[in-house]
Amino acid sequence: MAEEAKEVKEEKKGGLKKIFLIIPALLLIIAGGGGAYFFLFSKKGKKEESVLPPSQVGVMMDLGVFTVNLADREADAFARVAVTLELSNEKVRQEVERRLPIIKDAIIDVISSKTSSFVRTPEGRENLRLELIRRINTILFEGGVRNIYFTEFVVQTT
Repeated sequence: MAEEAKEVKEEKKGGLKKIFLIIPALLLIIAGGGGAYFFLFSKKGKKEESVLPPSQVGVMMDLGVFTVNLADREADAFARVAVTLELSNEKVRQEVERRLPIIKDAIIDVISSKTSSFVRTPEGRENLRLELIRRINTILFEGGVRNIYFTEFVVQTT
């Protein structure tokens, strides 16, 4: 009889171990599924918001050509980049004109912090574009930059 009681206790312990393993696994699966759902569907919404019909294109402002040294350590490298800003409205254009030296300095600072191998890839140029938009929008108070267009982009290493 003592042996039967011992076996029953061991079976209960084994069942509890299974429960303690299954519950965290289920919670992990549910959390992972919820996170995947959130990230997949939130990105689609953001892309749809950024696409504007041709009639709603913002005010364009050409900032000219920037020639800057890049951050390559093993070779001398420079980039020649022509930048055009798409702005929210005319008020933002006036603010950009007032703050033009600060904005140009920020553009030079961001571009010169990149390496030639980084800016040569499409992903690198897209990341550069997004970083410039964020940086310039921190300078502006009236509105913001909708997009940045690189109308010329040349990288040379020596």
